[in-house]
Amino acid sequence: MNNWKNEHEAREKIKNLVKQYYNDFKKNKKTFSEGDRITYASRVFDEKEMCALTDACLDFWLTTGRFSDEFEKKFAEWLGVKYANLVNSGSSANLVAFMALTAPELKERQIKPGDEIITVACGFPTTVTPAIQYGAVPVFLDVTIPQYNIDTSMLEKALSEKTKAVMIAHTLGNPFDLSVVKDFCDKHNLWLVEDNCDALGSKYIIGKQEYYTGTIGDIGTSSFYPPHHMTMGEGGCVYTNNPLLNRLIKSYRDWGRDCICPSGQDNYCKHRFDGQYGLLPKGYDHKYVYSHFGYNLKVTDMQAAIGCEQLKKFPLFIEKRRHNWNRLYNLLKVANDKIILPEPAKNSIPSWFGFLISLRPETGLSRNDVVGYIEKHNIQTRLLFSGNLIKHPCFDQIRDTNKYRIVGNLKNTDFIMENTFWVGVYPGMDDNMIDYMAKIILEACNC
Repeated sequence: MNNWKNEHEAREKIKNLVKQYYNDFKKNKKTFSEGDRITYASRVFDEKEMCALTDACLDFWLTTGRFSDEFEKKFAEWLGVKYANLVNSGSSANLVAFMALTAPELKERQIKPGDEIITVACGFPTTVTPAIQYGAVPVFLDVTIPQYNIDTSMLEKALSEKTKAVMIAHTLGNPFDLSVVKDFCDKHNLWLVEDNCDALGSKYIIGKQEYYTGTIGDIGTSSFYPPHHMTMGEGGCVYTNNPLLNRLIKSYRDWGRDCICPSGQDNYCKHRFDGQYGLLPKGYDHKYVYSHFGYNLKVTDMQAAIGCEQLKKFPLFIEKRRHNWNRLYNLLKVANDKIILPEPAKNSIPSWFGFLISLRPETGLSRNDVVGYIEKHNIQTRLLFSGNLIKHPCFDQIRDTNKYRIVGNLKNTDFIMENTFWVGVYPGMDDNMIDYMAKIILEACNC
């Protein structure tokens, strides 16, 4: 007991020094002045994250551990889902989510090479990459403006006898039409994967019930990369209410193994040496039985420790994002004749990731000129990710193949590729930054 007390006291002393270090060297004590750099996103943290990270470092448990367990439990509770599984990035979350649906345990609903996945071309590539790499066929639909989400009127036209799933993202915090998409998936017995990496904390209303995005489909995914709604530095999560999918998610994340023993524990199931698996000899060590072709995509406890503290702040982050988005929207309304302002989806309460702006083509404004002016004034901008993913070099090697197909045209997707950009609304911004940003955007648009 005396040794434990001494270690505890040592830890507290170290963490107090870390807190002092934060206050002396990391805490932002500068007020904003016009011309100061405004990034589109940034980490928002204090000494609590640094102390939690220090605590995990002192454990020196370098893989998934107690902080990971704590985060998965509390994150699942916050979302209102049964199961949450941490991974090392949002891209890995999408990979694991998709691969779980290729498992033979799903029988007739198993996604196989050649099966089709309905998605959009206007978005981030890692929503689509797992399907292409596996040999499934993405079916690309256009999006609507000013919601920048899937055009649900094309869903039935996209359906074929090979369709097995819909996998799409909520764009910059704005939910896609979950009522229509969910009904379509239920009607045709399709999987629905919600890429929730840019929309954590957004809500969608079905009937009189509010649900967090990512929890309405079969699987939801999140990213904790620094620009996102909350951060672990790197990190992601895959969540579901389906116990079979949960087991599959764990397997594909943890090397594809059949065993569910937590990291560092042996014989958790009490059947480590008495099973018969595949063509292996009876009693082969269950910890080294592989039922799937999986990966090692686990998060470290150091990352999870940061996430535990970020999760406590998260409701305030969401509130500040909404405040910043609404303030910017109201300031830019005067330019409605020159720019297309974004609109939240019907029945949604977005947790905004950014503020999308499209230039009206009849104005003759050049996006390069507008963005160049804004960037010249030290305000960071971003395009809507790939714009049109199909036009990127990664598609050159499959462009004239049957490895993807397009339903309808991608008119709005191409418009976004040419005319759209966005700026940040992250919770580290104050009203002075939002006001200055609006001023410069209006100047850039000759307003």
